[in-house]
Amino acid sequence: MIPIGYESPFRLAEDLAMADVLSGGRLQPGFSASTPPHAELIGDLVFDGDWRGYDLSYGRIERLIDNLRGDYLGEPDTVIHSPGNTQRPRLQPHAPGLVDRLWYGGGSTRSMRWAGAHGLNLLTGNLVFGEHSDDFTTAHQGLIAEYRRRVDPARPARVAVGRVIVPFDSADRTTRERYRRYAAGRYERTRAPQGERRILFAPDLVGTAEQILDRLRADPVLAGTTELRLELPYEFHRRDYEQILHDTVEYIAPELDRQPSTELV
Repeated sequence: MIPIGYESPFRLAEDLAMADVLSGGRLQPGFSASTPPHAELIGDLVFDGDWRGYDLSYGRIERLIDNLRGDYLGEPDTVIHSPGNTQRPRLQPHAPGLVDRLWYGGGSTRSMRWAGAHGLNLLTGNLVFGEHSDDFTTAHQGLIAEYRRRVDPARPARVAVGRVIVPFDSADRTTRERYRRYAAGRYERTRAPQGERRILFAPDLVGTAEQILDRLRADPVLAGTTELRLELPYEFHRRDYEQILHDTVEYIAPELDRQPSTELV
């Protein structure tokens, strides 16, 4: 997920287009809008001038999208000259199809409406805003439905739902207990909306692969989408992540692959 506020929409579009061409059209970039994280700490190091007056919201992503479309720059007769070449100028390299593989990460009604109306795929995870419900599942389903009402029905828009997944099949006893304590310490926040913005959290999925698969299959939000994103805890060590990824790949992903309605990404 790229916080668009720290990026130049033209320069980032160049970098993404280059990465997409080099990868054979496999890039799947995602974005978030609004004032970027820790702006008061590092904003003056990133921006020239007073960044507090800059457009750091949806408009910055719209400029990025326009750049990736590959429209020619200048008037119809505008050309640029280089040794052995004369051409109409546009962002290079041009990566056809990349604009249809852009994602927006959102958790509010406003963000769902904007992403749908602008034809972006949707990234949504274990945090949403409880604008119309105190229940995470109800709120999450309502937000995804709002996105689908806004997106062009002719566009095969994708919805990827994220969950914090921590399988511990190959972990030792001490690590298992540490994972359980981690989830228990975060469970209370899932019981009611948090703070003025009424943030709702989904419980972490910690346990054996079989236990996690049972919970994923019972998740009504996932039942209505086709892609599951693996989200990892922030506070763990490298060896923990290696073990979690190993167990996910070995024990969870193969079972999900046998269900035609779900894909792990």
